[in-house]
Amino acid sequence: MTIDEDIAPQALGILNRVFGHAAFRGPQAVIVAHVATGGDALVLMPTGGGKSLCYQIPALLRDGTGVVVSPLIALMQDQVEALRELGVRAAFLNSSLGAREAARVEQALLAGELDQLYVAPGRLLSPRCLELLERSSIALFAIDEAHCVSQWGHDFRPEYLQLAVLHERWPRVPRIALTATADALTRREIAERLALQSAREFVSSFDRPNIRYRIVEKTDPKRQLLDFAGGAHAGQAGIVYCASRKKVEEVAQWLSARGIAALPYHAGLDTATRSAHQARFLREDGLVMVATIAFGMGIDKPDVRFVAHLDMPRSVEGYYQETGRAGRDGEPAEAWMAYGLADVVQQRRLIEQSGADDAFKRVSTAKLDAMLALAESVECRRVHLLAYFGESSAPCGNCDNCLEPPELWDATEDGRKLLSCIYRIRQSSGFGFGAQHVVAVLRGHASERVRQHGHDALSTFGIGADLSETEWRAVLRQSIAQGLVAVDHARHQVLVLTEASRALLRGERTLRMRRPRAETARSAGRGARRTAGTATAGAAGGRASARAAGSASADASTPGDGVAADALFERLREWRRATATQRGVPPYVIFHDSVLRAIAQQRPASLAALAAVGGVGERKLDAYGATLIDLIGSDAP
Repeated sequence: MTIDEDIAPQALGILNRVFGHAAFRGPQAVIVAHVATGGDALVLMPTGGGKSLCYQIPALLRDGTGVVVSPLIALMQDQVEALRELGVRAAFLNSSLGAREAARVEQALLAGELDQLYVAPGRLLSPRCLELLERSSIALFAIDEAHCVSQWGHDFRPEYLQLAVLHERWPRVPRIALTATADALTRREIAERLALQSAREFVSSFDRPNIRYRIVEKTDPKRQLLDFAGGAHAGQAGIVYCASRKKVEEVAQWLSARGIAALPYHAGLDTATRSAHQARFLREDGLVMVATIAFGMGIDKPDVRFVAHLDMPRSVEGYYQETGRAGRDGEPAEAWMAYGLADVVQQRRLIEQSGADDAFKRVSTAKLDAMLALAESVECRRVHLLAYFGESSAPCGNCDNCLEPPELWDATEDGRKLLSCIYRIRQSSGFGFGAQHVVAVLRGHASERVRQHGHDALSTFGIGADLSETEWRAVLRQSIAQGLVAVDHARHQVLVLTEASRALLRGERTLRMRRPRAETARSAGRGARRTAGTATAGAAGGRASARAAGSASADASTPGDGVAADALFERLREWRRATATQRGVPPYVIFHDSVLRAIAQQRPASLAALAAVGGVGERKLDAYGATLIDLIGSDAP
């Protein structure tokens, strides 16, 4: 790829002066040059990969204002504040502004006094806003979270369907659509819906080597979550996703009662409460947000150290997008999910009972099957995850299956026992039963209900006594995942055989499964506390941890140096917290943790040395440089 010779030095100059970075990462330089010279682009880049620079810098290079379409009103203020801290003239237009404030923003736009304007899609498409833009000088249109336009995506938003009007009304203004996740089907629909068929497509690696993926069998999910979040991640910021509003409330209260600062977030809360909880999460350290998937898209908080799922997402795209909110700063983070038989049953029921057409149900089922395959995979989670997006990779050495390889067993005979038991129960009673009843019969547990229906007299009664209830539920879960057993939701979720059952019963196929293992606080903590160096060493296929260089310099220091750097880092964080409170912005808007850590390790003694630290641009050097140098000097050992 070539970069415009005139644009390249200008773009790099802005990157250095404004954003404080020495060099572009990955395809950023090519994307910036392409859009700055008038080209349309569709950009797929993982969360934390630097998507925003791909439109922010071109907007600063071109004449006029860069208009950014963002779906999340609550986050626009923080995004704008972050740009203002860098000296970029930024504003937003959404329903949170009063008439007088909105009028001031509109006048600034018309006067050419804005570099960036963030607009909610509904506001953008209003006749008033479209007319306002017609009278303004527009540098480019950036459509963030572009997967929202796709009915196959995981966060479809109808208002995005009308954004093709931008191409119709401003055919010469470049457009850049960006998303952190989209499979080939979703990418095609984004291009079609937004009239970007001729746009240049940039697909970065989907790998997030700093994130450790861990999926465990559900036993006591809230207790498992507590062991996880309150163990190695105690005192750290995290997000816990639950499928229902009720569960969000219950889990948030349960964690809070056990000493973990947790807040609920879901669409059933009033707007003021949701906004207050989100503001606290963004501004305070160590909070855990328990939420439905209504929370998280576009979250800029860089120091989320873990994302946990207490219910299985509907698709790999959703899982990838949600887990990607951890570790945006490149520091080690963890994605943890507890998954069980109820997840499989519930997700299939939602698809079957939805009012969608058959085509949508088929695609939804395929996406769910891919998610089930990831959950049940016995190979490297990262290899499996990246393969879904068409990317090949080597085992990472930094996921649960790599660190603690699962035990496999030949479950062919156990699978036949299960299928036979389901068949005999239905043959005996004329109707089917659910999972709990079938497992009881297999294990020879003569419960009142089993005796009532005479199932203790069946030939399959007790034939599975050698397996525990947990093991049988694992066999059943994986049988459903592989299509050997189905759940009839129209008949109270009874188990039924499928066409695929015949091959196993006739001995025409075998069945290998992963043996269930109980997740303990000790094993979760042990995995989370492995060093970043382990993650880097495991990523031998060419992927290096984003923290590798920093870790190497820290490891090379003496123990005394490390203690001193840690102490200075905490002092810098206290200063940042006070400064952010005074300015009314989230702490990360002042500086990311990674920048403060680099300052603590390098201890720059002059403004020139401080300017060489990544993430310290001219505006922040002017605003905070002298104070930081004084802090470092007063902390000298």
